[in-house]
Amino acid sequence: MGRGKVVLKRIENKVSRQVTFSKRRGGLLKKAHELAVLCDAHVGVVILSSRGKLFEYCSPRTSWSEVIQRYDAISNAQHQETNHDDDQQMSVEIARLRRECDQLKANIRRQTGEDLASLSTEELDNLQKQLESALDKVRDKKMKPCLGGTRHFLI
Repeated sequence: MGRGKVVLKRIENKVSRQVTFSKRRGGLLKKAHELAVLCDAHVGVVILSSRGKLFEYCSPRTSWSEVIQRYDAISNAQHQETNHDDDQQMSVEIARLRRECDQLKANIRRQTGEDLASLSTEELDNLQKQLESALDKVRDKKMKPCLGGTRHFLI
């Protein structure tokens, strides 16, 4: 028969809290030692109690400075790798947005009659149809007030 699930919340009773801290601290430090010995891992554990006491464990044949240096080296390398990936993604996105912006600017220039020399006959026909469609929409918009009874002069 196993134990029930432990609800993780602060233990209100001060004595029970201290006993639980002491037992779990011992268990954690024991597991850290087992991990270091069985797996030849470099382990460093620091526990600060609510009363300000320090409890620590460092792997045998390893110093705290070695553990911290390895941690710094690995975490910095991972951080730089993540930044490099983010930079690459951002560069790709910037290039995509620049291409899109250039295409939109070219479309605007064509619709205002500039930069037409580079267009083929088919592209010029498509542009003409787009402009005629836009002009029809403008005319329709101008005609609506006239149909409603108000007088507007059309040019």
